[in-house]
Amino acid sequence: MARVAVIGSTGHIGSYLVPRLAMDGHEVVAVSRGNAEPYLAHRAWDSVQRVHLDRDALEKDGDFGKAIAELKPDVVIDNICFTLDSARQLAEALMGRVQHFLHIGTIWTHGRSEVVPTPEDVTKRPFGEYGVQKAAIEAYLLDLGRREQFPVTILHPGHIVGRGWAPLNPAGHFDTSVFTTLARGERLTLPNFGMETVHHIHADDIAAMLIDAMRNWSSAVGESFHVVSPAAVTLRGYAEAMSRWFGKEPDIAFMPWEEWKHTQSERNANATWEHITRSPNCSIEKGRRLIGYAPRYTSLQAVEEAVRWLIENKRLDI
Repeated sequence: MARVAVIGSTGHIGSYLVPRLAMDGHEVVAVSRGNAEPYLAHRAWDSVQRVHLDRDALEKDGDFGKAIAELKPDVVIDNICFTLDSARQLAEALMGRVQHFLHIGTIWTHGRSEVVPTPEDVTKRPFGEYGVQKAAIEAYLLDLGRREQFPVTILHPGHIVGRGWAPLNPAGHFDTSVFTTLARGERLTLPNFGMETVHHIHADDIAAMLIDAMRNWSSAVGESFHVVSPAAVTLRGYAEAMSRWFGKEPDIAFMPWEEWKHTQSERNANATWEHITRSPNCSIEKGRRLIGYAPRYTSLQAVEEAVRWLIENKRLDI
C-alpha cells in the first residue's frame, strides 16, 4: 500500500476519493485549505492525516511544491491545479521523489467537438482561459514524462456530479430553478433545438478511475484519459428524461439563441454559452482498454442522485 497525498481533499472529487483510498488500505494525507468539510461523512476519515495548506499563498513564495514533497508521499493526486505555473512548481518539486503523479484536467482541453465520440489523442484546439491553461498543463506534464520519466497520468473529467452540489442542468447552466420547472410540469424553453450535448460524470466514478490508474501503473503512466459517463446527453433528451423522472410529461419549447439568451440572467446565459459552444461528447474506450475503466453511473443516473440530494436537503423548491 502507498502513502497518498490528495490535494483538494474535501472538494467534489476528494470527498469520494479519500474514503476509497483509506478503505483500500492506503496511508492517506488529505491536503486542503481547511475551510470546508467533505461533502460526505465517512468513518474512513478517522484514519486520515489532514494537512492544511494555503496553496495560493505558498505558491507566491515558491513553497507549495516543497510543502507537498516534505509530506514524503509515494503518490500525489492533484485535483485543483489550474495554471501552468502552478503545475510546473509542483512537478519540479516532486521530480524523482514520487512513484506516481495524477493530475485532474478537463474535457474542455478539446475546445469544440469536431469528431464524436471524441478520443483523447485528437489535435486539441481549446479556447477560454480555463481550457487553454488546462491544455498547457497537459502538454507540459506529458512532455515531462517523455523527457524526464516523470510518472504522470492525467484524467479529464466531464461535468462533475455528486451529492452535495447542484448539477449542470438541461439548460446548460447551474440554476436549480430549471429542475423546479420540470418537477412542476411547467414549460421549459431551451436554446436552438436542444441538440447540443453535455457529458456528466459522477465524482465517485472519477475516484474509482484514479484508483484504477494507480493499480494499473504501467499502463497508466504517460497517458491521459477521459473520465466521463458512457454517453453524453442532448439538452433536449436530458430535459425530457428529467421531466419523466419527476412523473411529468415533457413540455419543452425552443428558441433561437439570440432570443433565448435575453430570457436569462447574464450569468446563466454565459454559462450555457460556455457549454453549448463546446458540446462535449467524449470517448472512454482508451480508459476501458488500458486500465479497465467501467463507470457505474450514466449521466442521468448521476444527475438523479444529485437532484435527490437537493430535494432531501430542501435545496430544491418543488
